[in-house]
Amino acid sequence: MRCPFCSENRDRVVDSRESRDGATIRRRRECLSCGRRFTSYEQIEDIPYMVVKHDGTREEFSRKKLLGGLLKACEKRPIPLKKLEAIVDQAESMLNEREDREISTQEIGAFVMERLRELDQVAYVRFASVYRRFEDIDAFMDVVKSLLKPSHQDAKET
Repeated sequence: MRCPFCSENRDRVVDSRESRDGATIRRRRECLSCGRRFTSYEQIEDIPYMVVKHDGTREEFSRKKLLGGLLKACEKRPIPLKKLEAIVDQAESMLNEREDREISTQEIGAFVMERLRELDQVAYVRFASVYRRFEDIDAFMDVVKSLLKPSHQDAKET
């Protein structure tokens, strides 16, 4: 660590303290050349996860934005916030397990849609309408029909 007073590169650590959240370490140092003391802070460099959008642009993954999309899809539906937060947690865990730091919106959308399909079919269709960017009513009906198919087969079996 270079001394801010004399620019020498020799010092000793006099005191170290961890911040309250544990993300930063404060170190009190003493320059061995001029004897003056100074403070340095250490923290882990956070490399963000990037989301590759439909048009090829990239933006930083936003937990808040994903939760906002889920809240919009689940508006006026009987779905507890904890379940939506769990979906976001799972998506974030999926990102953390990846070696590369980029993921496409298609991958995130498909992952979230799988979870919503199990949770609430109306929310699933709402989310799909934004995620898949339906061009016409036929594309929308295909998604609705895919939800109805399993229930028709169950009815035939009984």
